[in-house]
Amino acid sequence: MRLAVLLTTLILMLPAMARAELTLFPAPGQRQAGVLTIYSSLDQELARPLVLAFQQAHPDIAVRYEDMLTGALHDRIVAETEAGTGTADFAFSSAMDLQVKLANDGYARPVVTPDTADWPDWANWRDTAYALTYEPAVFAYHKPSFRDHPPPATRADLMRWMAEHPDQAQGRIGTYDVSRSGVGYLFLARDQELYPGIWQVVTAMGRAGVQQFPTSGALLERIADGRLALGYNLLGSYAADWARSHPSIGLILPRDFTVVVSRVGLVPAGARAPELGAGFLAMLMSPEGQALLSRTLRLSAVSLEVAGRPSPAGGMEDLAGLRLKPVLVSPGLLAYLDQATRARLLARWNDALAGK
Repeated sequence: MRLAVLLTTLILMLPAMARAELTLFPAPGQRQAGVLTIYSSLDQELARPLVLAFQQAHPDIAVRYEDMLTGALHDRIVAETEAGTGTADFAFSSAMDLQVKLANDGYARPVVTPDTADWPDWANWRDTAYALTYEPAVFAYHKPSFRDHPPPATRADLMRWMAEHPDQAQGRIGTYDVSRSGVGYLFLARDQELYPGIWQVVTAMGRAGVQQFPTSGALLERIADGRLALGYNLLGSYAADWARSHPSIGLILPRDFTVVVSRVGLVPAGARAPELGAGFLAMLMSPEGQALLSRTLRLSAVSLEVAGRPSPAGGMEDLAGLRLKPVLVSPGLLAYLDQATRARLLARWNDALAGK
């Protein structure tokens, strides 16, 4: 019976495992005392400074870093925990709803770090799920495509641009595939709550032949080379990173309202080395870790101490004056995961794109 359960679990895990990208960071010290396993939706190149900072303080620890889609991350932790095989020691994901679901369903363990007492209430749910960044959804655009007129700064501007420049817009707008991207689905759910006209925007994008992609990288690659003129609701951290190395990419934080999400970190209940996962979480919550997130990676920090300082790389102070609409870390996020609600939202999305 046990063997049958394990085989079934492994079969169910195969799609998730196929999408994971594994990077190994050997222990930099003379000996290896342990291995920290991280499942994350953060690209490994962006995560590298975080891992190296942890290893600098723990030179005897090797790190096994697996980059995967947010849905696969959730499913793999559940499957491995249920199978009793052990799972990641730390999980870091931009799909806030799925992370809170893991905590709510008992797949995360409470962890108190030296900074827990001072962490904002909105960013901590029962010491099991911590918001660690403060990231806006942006419009990313191909600068040469907007030489003769400014890029859209609001959703109304976006509709106007599609109507007035159909030759430039047709087939050259991109966004997340909300059926495959957890953060893309979360952005859509928040748009629906905050903006009554969102379905007119989606319908117009459908008429313009919008293209959908599961990852930020796939979108930004096409914006950088001009195959896409504009990307709607992209995660700002990735867009900012690409803009640093691709001068053709510009960013707009929507002026009508800007949805803000957080990457949520947790230590799984089934972690093989939970003490290492707790140590990595403590590092990310420390002033040094938050400074690294905010400055090196351009992921705005949650820590008010870090975010309040001037930052050339971009912290929360860069969001001043915008109509920010943050998503709180709370069980309210679970409403986005109700299967009937999800099915209705995806159906409406597909109908709007099809012009129904």
